[in-house]
Amino acid sequence: MLCKQPLVLKNLINKSESMVRLNLSSQIVFNKVPRNLYQFKNILDRSQITRMERVPTDVFASISEGANSIADGIEKVIRAKEQEKKPCVMALGTGTSLIPIYEELIRRHQAGLSFKNVVVFNGYEYYPLTSESSSTCISQLKKVFLDRIDVEKENVFSLDGKISQDSVSEHCRQYEEHIDKLGGIDIALFGIGRTGNIAANEPGSSSASISRVILTDDLLRAEMARSFGSNDQVPPCCITMGIATILKANNIYIAAWGDEKSMIIRDITEGKMTEAVPASFLQSHNHVRLVVDLPGASQLTRIKLPWLVTSCSWTDKLVRSALIWLCSITQKPILKLTNKDYNENGLSELLALYGSAYNANIKIFNDLQHTITGWPGGKPNADDTYRPERATPYPKRVLVFSPHPDDDVISMGGTIQRLVNQKHDVHIAYETSGNIAVGDEEVVRFTHFVKGFNKLFTNANDKAASDKIEEIRDFIASKKEGETDSRDVLAVKGLIRRGEARIACLYNKIPLDHVHFLNLPFYESGKIEKLPMTVKDVEIVRQLLQTIKPHQIYVAGDLADPHGTHRKCTDAVLAAINLEKDDKAEWLKDCRIWMYRGAWAEWEMENIEMCVPMSPEELRNKRNSILKHQSQMESAPFLGNDERLFWQRAEDRNRGTAELYDKLGLACYEAMEAFVEYKPL
Repeated sequence: MLCKQPLVLKNLINKSESMVRLNLSSQIVFNKVPRNLYQFKNILDRSQITRMERVPTDVFASISEGANSIADGIEKVIRAKEQEKKPCVMALGTGTSLIPIYEELIRRHQAGLSFKNVVVFNGYEYYPLTSESSSTCISQLKKVFLDRIDVEKENVFSLDGKISQDSVSEHCRQYEEHIDKLGGIDIALFGIGRTGNIAANEPGSSSASISRVILTDDLLRAEMARSFGSNDQVPPCCITMGIATILKANNIYIAAWGDEKSMIIRDITEGKMTEAVPASFLQSHNHVRLVVDLPGASQLTRIKLPWLVTSCSWTDKLVRSALIWLCSITQKPILKLTNKDYNENGLSELLALYGSAYNANIKIFNDLQHTITGWPGGKPNADDTYRPERATPYPKRVLVFSPHPDDDVISMGGTIQRLVNQKHDVHIAYETSGNIAVGDEEVVRFTHFVKGFNKLFTNANDKAASDKIEEIRDFIASKKEGETDSRDVLAVKGLIRRGEARIACLYNKIPLDHVHFLNLPFYESGKIEKLPMTVKDVEIVRQLLQTIKPHQIYVAGDLADPHGTHRKCTDAVLAAINLEKDDKAEWLKDCRIWMYRGAWAEWEMENIEMCVPMSPEELRNKRNSILKHQSQMESAPFLGNDERLFWQRAEDRNRGTAELYDKLGLACYEAMEAFVEYKPL
């Protein structure tokens, strides 16, 4: 059900976007990183702490700080070239990682920085493109940057995605030649793909590669799909600058942000140079800067395992992280770690701090033991000193936010069952319709059912209903590849997903008046690329919070969703909570907020604050509730590159978490769902 908008929220419409914090998810910090690990006093400190890194890597506390730093370097080169009365030649990418940098350069242009002496070469282009193709890399680059500065149009060059196959090799040669005639590239600015690609140089690209056509893999195609409406519409190839072309640049700036890039950043920075990770060839360049934020740097040795490079200020979380790591190195459970294990693996500081391995072991063992609870809503009439959740109030009003109409059961289906069975008042809020993730065949099947139902039980001569069914079928039958669905088709797809969500909720014994479909407006673009999240989305969420006044909120912390819906949904919830906090809402004083993961990632052991075990029967029930979402099974359009279905991913991750606890010497369960607490800023 969708609640009516109360009068108390009408004044929010008049608030400007700048007054509502719409990006709070980017400020979530699971482990407070000491500044000495990324802001150095001198060159000697930097040399010691970054000794594992083969690419100069600058880490910043926020994306905006990193973007400003890159913009500083670019502005310096542009002004220097201007004084020399020479062109500044730039090779530019179009990834979303670069948008904050382009925004900062646009701001500087508005403040007086001129780009009239800049020559731009587009780093890559989709191939092959038709004469009707409107989604091109160069059009994206113009939209986000070039059309908003004073660069001369005749100074913008791009690889041609519409050129014939017979001519493409000569075209690439001429492109390289044109760069050389202008004296080479002064600044190359690119992001990093999830496979370690730079520009469109896929794994397997050699360090000697020059501009050429390359077949793109499924992961890169999925990233490009936002511009085309579906994966099927993305051209199979790209024409790209080669690795050698980029490495000839005088200065290379690489930007990468967020947890989802952290593993590949580590491989590029600390791994060996290999064709399997094309961006690793940046290690051979003398003037390259890799700029990342703290989440993006989270897998670097100096951030994840700082005891290997420097002395540490030991917090409880850092000690937990160190011992979990030591258990994985020694293949021992926590309580079997010895003084020798600590000394041989760079953790002698902990022996000095705790006096012995046993004292440290028992401290962390107990910490982890206290994260396990079969009472996610708190155990009534029990001592809750060492429990993740408080005993009172009981029962609690619980509000679970689900970005798509199945994330609730995929990520915390077992916990939902526990909460319901323990008599808590559970509400589920589905934030988006999920309508673009339904295949056309589901709509056809649905129309057959409706038509048959009408013949059996209603007026079969209802011409309006029959005409609408035929109109929808005709649209699907004549639908062109990549064409956006009509509003009617999207409405039917949304109806299908709402029906599945209701069935799953009934299976979990949640009454239908506790099921809320918010249909946040940002999602309703009809395309993979969504609209910006705005105050209107926040209004809808805040309205529901004020209506229910929950004692517990569950929200998606699974921000690696490749299409960005999870992040926007979480931002809407956190913004609404933040507004309630600013207004000193009484209900928020007695509310805890828990973040779940499931569809795309799992929490790291050192960050888990509540872990809910599941028996084999409970895990089977969770699977059954996921299977109620039939449209998201084998034929679902957006399963990603993971070949497992969502129920299989969920079970593997839940079993994997239980196995980690078991290996550490704690209780052994069939599966476990993990949570991290969010405290409003």
